[in-house]
Amino acid sequence: MASVSTPDIVIPAPGGYRIDHGNSSISFTTRHLFGLAPVRGTFELREGHIEVTDPVHDSSVTATIAANSFHTGLSTRDSTVRSAQYLDVERHPDITFVSTGLEHSDGTWILHGALTVRETTSAFDLTVTGASAHEGRPRISATGTVDRYAFGITAMKGMTGRHLVLTADLVATPR
Repeated sequence: MASVSTPDIVIPAPGGYRIDHGNSSISFTTRHLFGLAPVRGTFELREGHIEVTDPVHDSSVTATIAANSFHTGLSTRDSTVRSAQYLDVERHPDITFVSTGLEHSDGTWILHGALTVRETTSAFDLTVTGASAHEGRPRISATGTVDRYAFGITAMKGMTGRHLVLTADLVATPR
């Protein structure tokens, strides 16, 4: 383990790691019906990599999410969100995240990056809420808020939540 740590955050040993998509999850919460009703759902992680460096601030993360894996448990809603009206998964099968920097300030770790949805890229920050390692396998949890309008997805204003709180729980293995 590297020596930098804060409560609930233990920096993994320097090196390259492949995100284990089978043991990782991407979930979200949002609201619909003019903000009155909660919606919870998931996406599947297609692939990803973590590079932990020394110093840790130069570390990086890349991740690819399968856009067609959008799932809330309501097939009509899921089909609508996968359609050209929202994610347009036929033309844009991937949602990608590429980090641009890691910052530690006032006891909080922020992973700065760029999120690309439907070929539109916007700045996207994740707050690291937990990091640990067990038997050389890092586990990292982070959360961030996505504004769908930043990606030109503005259909059904009022009926569909503008913001999604995205939570990533990632488990990785050494490369």
